[in-house]
Amino acid sequence: MSEFWIYFQIGLKHVLDIHAYDHVLFLIALTIPYTFKDWKRILLLVTMFTVGHTLALLLSVFGIIAVKANIVEFLIPITILITAVFHLFTAGKSAKNESVNLIFFVTLFFGIIHGLGFSNYFKTILGGTASSKLVPLLEFALGIEAAQIIVVFVVLVISYIVQTVFRFSKRDWALVMSAFIIGVVIPMIVESPIWNR
Repeated sequence: MSEFWIYFQIGLKHVLDIHAYDHVLFLIALTIPYTFKDWKRILLLVTMFTVGHTLALLLSVFGIIAVKANIVEFLIPITILITAVFHLFTAGKSAKNESVNLIFFVTLFFGIIHGLGFSNYFKTILGGTASSKLVPLLEFALGIEAAQIIVVFVVLVISYIVQTVFRFSKRDWALVMSAFIIGVVIPMIVESPIWNR
């Protein structure tokens, strides 16, 4: 049980690390258009992201895929930017009009990209054979899922307060938050090591 808790905590800290806020930014961007009544859809999206993240780690641990760190570090803020821009242009429109399959596929793909960003570190903290890393990987994935649910819950609470107490419309909330995320993420893209030759 203590070993489970170790990897579970690593998963929690991976998402909730204040210095590596890209994961939280992506979750905020993902949650912007939703409210508590959409909890099933949000939970599915978050789980798809975790599945993608875990799949990337699995492929990396078994040596099936290897991507240069600077490419992944560039792609992560791009995924956040795409999500925020999408919600900027669809603000106020009903989420029911979106293609569920497309949103889930994109979220899964973005999860893979984010997982690749953590794969090198994950391989260094785990010794032994690739197969012996499976259980710690699943424990880590549960920590990620729990942390993501915490972040999404906090975002939904803030969204509820802003829309009920401060009388922001759902559209205005989506516009302001999307613009804020875009403003944070563009410097991350500009300062990416990928531009250094």
